[in-house]
Amino acid sequence: MLLGSVLNPVNSTVIAVALVPIGKALGAPASQTAWLVSALYLATSLGQPVMGRLIDLFGPRRLFLLSTGLVGVAGVVGALAPGLGVLIGARVLLGFGTCAGYPAAMALVRSEAERTGRDSPGGVLTALAVANQTVAVVGPLLGGLLIAVGGWRATFALNVPLAVAAVLLGLLRLPRSEPAAGDRARHGSLVASLDLPGMGLFAATLVSLLLFLMNPHLRDWYLLALSAAAATGFAARESRAATPFIDLRVLGGNTPLLATYGRALVAYVVSYAFLYGFTQWTEEGFGLTPFHAGLAQTPMFLLAIGVSIVSGRSRGVRGKLLLGALGQIAACLVILTLSGDSPLWTLLLVALVFGVPQGLNNLALQNSVYFQADPQRTASSAGLLRTFAYVGSMVASSATAASFGRHADTVGLHRLAWVMLGAGVLYLLLTLFDRSLGRAAGTDGRAAA
Repeated sequence: MLLGSVLNPVNSTVIAVALVPIGKALGAPASQTAWLVSALYLATSLGQPVMGRLIDLFGPRRLFLLSTGLVGVAGVVGALAPGLGVLIGARVLLGFGTCAGYPAAMALVRSEAERTGRDSPGGVLTALAVANQTVAVVGPLLGGLLIAVGGWRATFALNVPLAVAAVLLGLLRLPRSEPAAGDRARHGSLVASLDLPGMGLFAATLVSLLLFLMNPHLRDWYLLALSAAAATGFAARESRAATPFIDLRVLGGNTPLLATYGRALVAYVVSYAFLYGFTQWTEEGFGLTPFHAGLAQTPMFLLAIGVSIVSGRSRGVRGKLLLGALGQIAACLVILTLSGDSPLWTLLLVALVFGVPQGLNNLALQNSVYFQADPQRTASSAGLLRTFAYVGSMVASSATAASFGRHADTVGLHRLAWVMLGAGVLYLLLTLFDRSLGRAAGTDGRAAA
């Protein structure tokens, strides 16, 4: 569960310090290498809820093995890529390949809770969040080490041994949950419940929206129009479908879950704008090597782990969300004071402050979804959480590219910091005015936490 779920964050973060070396090696400006970030999130934001729904229907084992095997293939393609176009294609494969890990883990946690009668496996959820946060914040440092040893291609080759290990562990340990032999009628009913038209309309809505967010401009207004038309068709389809891909009737009545998705979107705007924008600036605007740029984020890595472990003992989420929001705002304010002549300790201070929200937000959002979602749709709800997070990351990627242009200079960093600050304030407001948040998760699986 842990290894499969971290394949996505490791590929999300390890690329942060590789963008500048890749751009130099392939002659691509920051506005083009930003596609390496956008491509993965475009694929993953689409694939997560789809894969989650498939896992809800067919169980995690087979889908996990197929999807994770694709990660290894993508690692080989990326390591051997002759140009930026093939490299972007490898990132798309990685996006689809890493889609099954997190929904599968959440589905397994839910099924084990039902089997044992323990509806709140706080320790397991904390371990899952800590593993993802550990990889997310250590990714830049790991990327810097890999680049120092084997160049930027090593950040793609890393996926080969990780995928092999995940597939082998999956074969050995994941429980089988396939239809009984000869039960073709049941299997056929499951296939019919996939709602392929709904998935297609959802894909059209998301792809057109994210393509616009990658490079927002009035000349691309047709993408927004296409997204709105597909969204209208999707809503009409899901309201009539017997077994909808995303049950909008249930989701629309679950205000706490919708609020959690909204918080995830704006939280990840801040988180990933920092991860990619700040890291690029430390290399181009401040003059650090990829290794030292990753090393400068070590305080965030250490503090985030400690905060996750300590806060994981508490089942309440409201305090975690508020403190995480304040931490993001404080870090953005410090970034606005930075320049190319700032002392190194100010960079370490920013990383240290960001460690607080990094350790709190993901854990609180994950636990919220676990308790707020329909137990029969745990995997797809978890996948949808990631989709909203990746829409936020796409906004962050677009804001980073627009702020920096061809070079990650200090002026661009400050422009990006204002965007991050606005998102951080919105995150705080969404938490302050959400009356569904309580002090504890409660014992009911549908509690609002």
